Amino acid sequence: MGTEISDDGAAPASSESVDTSADNPLSLEVEPTRGFAALFDAIASNVAQVLHGKTETIELAVMCLLAEGHLLIEDVPGVGKTSLAKSIAASIDCSWKRVQFTPDLLPADLIGVSIFKRSTESFLFEPGPLFANIVLADEINRASPKTQSALLEAMEERQITADGVSRQLEPPFMVIATQNPIDQEGTYRLPESQLDRFLLRISIGYPGRGAEIQMLEAQGSYGALRTLQPVVSAPEIRGMIAAVRDVHVADALKSYLVDISEASRRHPGIELGLSPRATLQLAAACRAHAAARGRNYATPDDVKAVGVATLSHRIIVRADHGAHLSPRDAIAEIFEAVPVPVPK
Repeated sequence: MGTEISDDGAAPASSESVDTSADNPLSLEVEPTRGFAALFDAIASNVAQVLHGKTETIELAVMCLLAEGHLLIEDVPGVGKTSLAKSIAASIDCSWKRVQFTPDLLPADLIGVSIFKRSTESFLFEPGPLFANIVLADEINRASPKTQSALLEAMEERQITADGVSRQLEPPFMVIATQNPIDQEGTYRLPESQLDRFLLRISIGYPGRGAEIQMLEAQGSYGALRTLQPVVSAPEIRGMIAAVRDVHVADALKSYLVDISEASRRHPGIELGLSPRATLQLAAACRAHAAARGRNYATPDDVKAVGVATLSHRIIVRADHGAHLSPRDAIAEIFEAVPVPVPK
C-alpha cells in the first residue's frame, strides 16, 4: 500500500474515422483473470467513491497515467483537486509521496541530500519524495521557480541527477500537481517549459446538486479516502501502459496531428504555438483514450476528445487578442479549421 509523507477538457465532436489496419477491440490480458477494460474500470470506480459526479474528469486523469504523462489539476480551492490526486495514488499498489509546495521549499527537499556518515567516512544519498512512483505536488504554483525547476529532469527524462550521479526512476512515474488559478494571492506562474511537460491540464468544477448532497451524506471525502484500498498493482499498470503504446495510429492520423500543430504556429491570435513535444503527447493521449474505449486503433474523435486538455496550456495567446480569445477557444478554432482525415 502507498505511503504519504505529510497530511494535509474536452471538445466533443463527431467525425469519420481514418483508415485503420486493426479493427479488433483492444484485448490485453495483463493478468489471467483481468483485462484492460476491467482494470481501467476498477481504478475509475475506486476514485469515484471519493470524487462524486465527475466521471469524465476521473477518466481523463487515469488516461494520463496510462499515457505515461503528468497531470496538472487547476481550479479554485475546495472543489476536490487534492482528493482526486490522493485517490488515484491510493488506488494503485505502489509507492507515493505528497509534497506541500510552499515559498520556502527548496530543490533538495524534492530531490534529496547527501549525508556524511562518520562511521564509513563517506557520503550517503538520502532520496527525496521524487523517488516515488506517484508524486503529489500540492499547490505547485506556491513554490518559487527555482524549486519548480527541480521537477523538470524527473518529468521529462524519468531520472534525477544529484551530486553528479544520475539515478533512474522506477516506472510507473507520474507527477500529479494541483494549483490554484494564477490570479490568486501567493501564486507564481509556472514557466512554459514546465507547463509543456504536463500531458493534461484539467479542472474539476463545482459538483452537481445530487453529487453535492451525496457528499454531505458521506460527510465529505476525508472518510472515503481513509478507507480507500489499492485495486491494481504496479505490474498491472505497467502492462496497461505497454498496451497503450501498442495502440495503432494510422499515417493519415499522424498527418492530422502535425496539421494541428502547424495550424497553431500560423494562427494570428497565438504568439507561441505548439511544440513538437505537444504533437508527441497529443498522440500519446489519443492512444490512451482509444484504449480506454476498448479499441486498439486511434481515430480523430480520440484526438478531439483529449485535444483541449492536452493543448490549451501549451500555447500563449497574443496580448492584443487575450481580451476575447482564451487558449481553450484558440484550440477549438484550430480543430474547426483543420480538415479531418476521412476513410479511404
